[in-house]
Amino acid sequence: MTGPPRIVVLAGGVGGSRFVLGVRAALRARGIHDTAAALTVVVNTGDDLWLSGVRLQPDVDSITYALAGVNDTERGWGRSGDSERVNHELQEWGAGWPWFTLGDLDLGTHLARTGWLREGLTPTQVIERMSRRWPLGVRLVPMTDVEVDTIVVLEDGTRLHFQEWWTRHRATLAPAGFDNPGIERARPAPGVTEAIAEADVVLLAPSNPVVSIGPILAVPGVRDALRSTPAAVVGVSPIIGGKVVRGMADVCLTAIGVETSAAAVAAHYGARAGDGLLDAWLIAEEDDALAAEVAGRGIRSLVAPLWMTDAARSAALAEAALGAAGV
Repeated sequence: MTGPPRIVVLAGGVGGSRFVLGVRAALRARGIHDTAAALTVVVNTGDDLWLSGVRLQPDVDSITYALAGVNDTERGWGRSGDSERVNHELQEWGAGWPWFTLGDLDLGTHLARTGWLREGLTPTQVIERMSRRWPLGVRLVPMTDVEVDTIVVLEDGTRLHFQEWWTRHRATLAPAGFDNPGIERARPAPGVTEAIAEADVVLLAPSNPVVSIGPILAVPGVRDALRSTPAAVVGVSPIIGGKVVRGMADVCLTAIGVETSAAAVAAHYGARAGDGLLDAWLIAEEDDALAAEVAGRGIRSLVAPLWMTDAARSAALAEAALGAAGV
């Protein structure tokens, strides 16, 4: 390999944001200044929705704000220092969802995005335009340009948008499964499969395996690209010590019959030596007893500190993931 490594990260959510920040920091620590030329981030768009006439892309925005350094680190979503005057006014009109807060600065993003979409730009082109505002240091692309919002199917057959189930009900309503209507007709966004094919390493961020990474893998062509890339495919466990790090991923895993453990999630992704995706899997020090089980499934297992509690730890984790791929 000559020049900087070509890295692709599949990501979504807060865990994905922190991991992407770590990868960018690890590259900079190696003296790579043009990180955008080395790092492509494929972002989940299954969380997207229309609300009050504007298009929201929660995972795209979370990662964009984090890379720009303007994210609200306490809440884990939205802009830091934001106000909610417009959101309050919408509620006075009975518009939107009273339990789904939109900050004023955040609404500015949604309005700009919606305007560009109405003008005929694709989501890929919108993200390219958004990326001009801040030096993100990555090439950010959506998983697809097709709208394939995630729907939660409850045990009684009720269908809810993922954001209503996640934000309003806090995943307390038992799901029977998850659906992305129309995804079978979707295609990867321009550059997604090409970046995977040309990569030196593909990293699966420690994002929710079901509703963050799952929709990306469900886009026709993405799984085949991962199976055929000459790059090593390395995943990072979102489970530490048998518990989810953040959110309600355990509820999602249970719904699809996967145990909340680092080894079970590795088995869910599967070994590329079989019919799965992974060459290597990073598990936490707390889960080192599971290393042999993971290895027994044909996946190289590496133990590393997985807590991304600060920038230095996120960068160290990213470096460990790159090291697992030999780059």
